[in-house]
Amino acid sequence: MSAITNHLPTAQLQALDAAHHMHPFSSGADISANGARVIISADGVTLTDSEGEKILDAMAGLWCVNIGYGRRELADVAARQMLQLPYYNTFFKTTHVPAIALAKRLADLVPGPLNHVFFAGSGSEANDTNIRLVRHYWAAKDKPEKKIIISRHNAYHGSTIGGASLGGMSGMHAQGGLPIPDISYIDEPNWYADGGDSSPDDFGLERARQLEAKIAELGEDKIAAFIAEPVQGAGGVIIPPATYWPEIQRICDAHDILLIVDEVICGFGRTGNWFGSETYGIRPDIMTIAKGLSSGYAPIGGSMVSDEIADTVANVGDFNHGYTYSGHPVASAVALENLRIIEEENIVQTVRDETGPYLAQKWKQLGDHPLVGEADIVGMMGALALSPDKSARAPFAADKGTIGLICRDFCFANNLVMRHVGDRMIISPPLVISKGDIDVLIERVVKSLDQTYEKIKADGLFK
Repeated sequence: MSAITNHLPTAQLQALDAAHHMHPFSSGADISANGARVIISADGVTLTDSEGEKILDAMAGLWCVNIGYGRRELADVAARQMLQLPYYNTFFKTTHVPAIALAKRLADLVPGPLNHVFFAGSGSEANDTNIRLVRHYWAAKDKPEKKIIISRHNAYHGSTIGGASLGGMSGMHAQGGLPIPDISYIDEPNWYADGGDSSPDDFGLERARQLEAKIAELGEDKIAAFIAEPVQGAGGVIIPPATYWPEIQRICDAHDILLIVDEVICGFGRTGNWFGSETYGIRPDIMTIAKGLSSGYAPIGGSMVSDEIADTVANVGDFNHGYTYSGHPVASAVALENLRIIEEENIVQTVRDETGPYLAQKWKQLGDHPLVGEADIVGMMGALALSPDKSARAPFAADKGTIGLICRDFCFANNLVMRHVGDRMIISPPLVISKGDIDVLIERVVKSLDQTYEKIKADGLFK
């Protein structure tokens, strides 16, 4: 079946959308006033909107379309599975072949003794699972008082009540009575913004040792786990100093604290290895996965769980938790095919050895732009910290995010999807992006930076 080419005019689509569709992380009033951009189709790294504009998607959707758009193999697998077994649950001692095969594939792929998976429909759901799982684990170990989970300010772990509570984003906590009890926070390892005169190595140790201080403050016998992303994604692509993760690992090991590594963004090749845990030498007890697991072609997530945790909870009766779509057969089949493509086409190795270094070279050069205070990147995750005074790493006098939003709007006008987080511009392109596509990406970034620079100078905002 061919793609739908006939559709209502853009204005009518936008009006219907505004009248009936509530968008995530959006202002309904703004959408009603200005309309949403209507995406009609996609191929490779390129989106096409309802006006026929070709847009380079430097965010891979929401950090997830790792193998790029338009892969017929995944559509074919989904169609076959829908005809054979479109749905069945995995509750009450029931299973099916796609879930079995995917669980085995993941156990073989994920490093360390994480040989078990509890499936979910998303990373948010998987992190909700993690809250209950670690508390259930400690209760099974006759330590029910170990309930507190420590996270980081500005972390993102989903937008469910549990996931948003694990995350440390104040804007999310301001809505809906969050966080839930027994979640605590330490500061993020953002050397650029918070490092002052410290070296990155000293700063990394200081921020990691906040975990040890928080454990001492709350009591080791009360702490269930620490959760963190290898690289904070939605928080602005915060790449930690080299000293950070080894110290975090030491502290968790020393204090009998479970380590939950949220690989929803970093997993499946994003950092130039299959998992960010491999890039940073982390040994998680639980790993959250989603997004790149299916490259966004079907909603699926999960918690990879260590032998110790799985064996412990298996011996204390039912784990009274689960989702209607846990291990959904179509999503599982799509994920399996996605993993096959990543492996057989050597996508992770290409990112590590070829396109990743090529992008890094081009990206680092953006640090010379007068608007850029720092250009940082790992694998296919990059950030530009915008600043009026790069030598001082100074923020703008305008409200946080003012300059970033101006730059983002220029990006959109230039047919480039590059997000802003405050006054940081971030990218996370499909892992299959070519060197030619990278050249186009950089050209559009430079054009957008130039336009932003000229506008904010003219408006008296470059200060």
